[in-house]
Amino acid sequence: MNSILIREIQSEDNSAIAAVIREVFIADDFPKTGTAFADSQLDYMFETYHKPRAVYYVVEQNGKIVGGGGISQLDNTEDNICELQKMYFLSEVRGKGVGQQMIQRCLEAATAFGYDQCYLETLPEMEAAQHLYQKMGFHYICAPLGNTGHSTCPVWMIKDLR
Repeated sequence: MNSILIREIQSEDNSAIAAVIREVFIADDFPKTGTAFADSQLDYMFETYHKPRAVYYVVEQNGKIVGGGGISQLDNTEDNICELQKMYFLSEVRGKGVGQQMIQRCLEAATAFGYDQCYLETLPEMEAAQHLYQKMGFHYICAPLGNTGHSTCPVWMIKDLR
């Protein structure tokens, strides 16, 4: 049986989730610059999300980290908007409803933290992810919000939480 567990990140998960995210970028041939792949906090995810109004979850399958996703205040804005961040899964768990579960968990946390909206940025190639985001109530917007530094993520979406 393939047991799936979504739980909050722990400090000992840092290297495993960083390896998962890098593996997804390499396997799917996504851009390495101007994306999460190049983020300085990738090796320190627990510390990055260990602050008020932020949370990062990892997905464990039979004791192995196979994905993750989180929310945090959108960088460089005073608006009450969080960002759905670093949501990536190894191919072995894609298409099994894990992404939907992760988004739901993150949106519940965002609502509990009192955010008004949830924003995300993604790559044009991530068509399945965009379809899922739309299914979960996100809609496209014409320009980026905040300043995430993800210059090669030209697809922007938002969802009202109130």
